[in-house]
Amino acid sequence: MIILDHLNLLTALDWIAAGLIVLCWIVIGLWIEHPGLKRPSVTVLMSDRRRDWMRVFVGRDPRIFDSQILTSLRQGTSFFASTCLLAIGGVLALVGNTEPLRGLSAEVTQMPVPVLVWQLKLGLVALFLTNAFLKFVWANRVFGYCAVLMASVPNDPADPVAFPRAAQAAELNIRAAINFNRGLRSMYFALGALAWLIGPYALFASTLTVFWVLWSREFASVPRSILLEEAS
Repeated sequence: MIILDHLNLLTALDWIAAGLIVLCWIVIGLWIEHPGLKRPSVTVLMSDRRRDWMRVFVGRDPRIFDSQILTSLRQGTSFFASTCLLAIGGVLALVGNTEPLRGLSAEVTQMPVPVLVWQLKLGLVALFLTNAFLKFVWANRVFGYCAVLMASVPNDPADPVAFPRAAQAAELNIRAAINFNRGLRSMYFALGALAWLIGPYALFASTLTVFWVLWSREFASVPRSILLEEAS
């Protein structure tokens, strides 16, 4: 009963705002990964370039350059996975000691906020960060699969298995990149979810801001224009 009483302190606006950020997270992910043919996202355009990379890779000798690129990609996933772990640890530490947030509550509102409410709001941040960590770890592993498959591509472009295996490596590379991008999006929304500590209106604003930032970088950014010019 005490828990239900505390949860009742969350208004309908709070629940709507929390639902909105989850909905926007799902929608922008589907939009980026499955855009219309007339307006491809940067993710889709880069997938085509990854396939081109693997086709060129077959005839490149030596292939040290390709291994260096793949190593840098794996290092990126490792870095962000480590960052997520640190962030999750910080959130969990704050969940265990909400005293710093009590001061924030006193400045923002005159009504004391129970610890359980703070923990619930921080839990949303932790969920986004946990999802990001899992995506980065999986991306790192799939990049490893890609590296093994690339190593199995024969040095002779005339070998009948050379281009099929390179095509498989390209698809693994694309899957790893998709999971890496999903992790990044979760980190963006984790930052946006922090605004819930201030209130539902702040969460509404941060959700729409994060949505717009992600959309603009995929569909209205300078890198996208460059990729389209190169493709034409």
